[in-house]
Amino acid sequence: MNTIQIKDKKFSLSIPESEILEAVRKVGEEINRDLAHKNPLFICVLNGAFMFAGDLMKTVSVPCEITFIKLSSYDGLYTSGVVKEIIGLNESVVGRTVVVVEDIVDTGITMERILSSLRAKGASEIRVATFLQKPDALQRDIQVDYVAMKIPNDFIVGYGLDYDGYGRNLKDIYTVVE
Repeated sequence: MNTIQIKDKKFSLSIPESEILEAVRKVGEEINRDLAHKNPLFICVLNGAFMFAGDLMKTVSVPCEITFIKLSSYDGLYTSGVVKEIIGLNESVVGRTVVVVEDIVDTGITMERILSSLRAKGASEIRVATFLQKPDALQRDIQVDYVAMKIPNDFIVGYGLDYDGYGRNLKDIYTVVE
């Protein structure tokens, strides 16, 4: 399936599942190397990062925990610039090594808020693992430690990413064409 329709938009296949899984495996290997003996707490940012987090955790072999938070900053195709917390963090991060697992870092506004919150809550070390990064869209000075793939500043769906709630279930990544 090279072209799909979601609501009023057409999308074309841009990253097949095989490339996605290979990139995620490489990130998992980096984390295993870098965080051996650290007992990290992974914080998956819902909804978009659920597929990335699931596949990533299959490759992470260091002793660890995972939890979930839910934030919102998108309305349709565009970021609103306002980050709303829907589900907050319940676990203590005081003195912990934390890995924020995100679907995509584009403007960096959401990640900046997450990092600031984790620092304020006492995390001793914070790493960021993102499935996708849009370097051309970045508006904040944030460090992303693990990037599975870098992509252009196009709107995409699939592998957890959505268009108005649809398309998260697709195993491949599709780019909007019209």
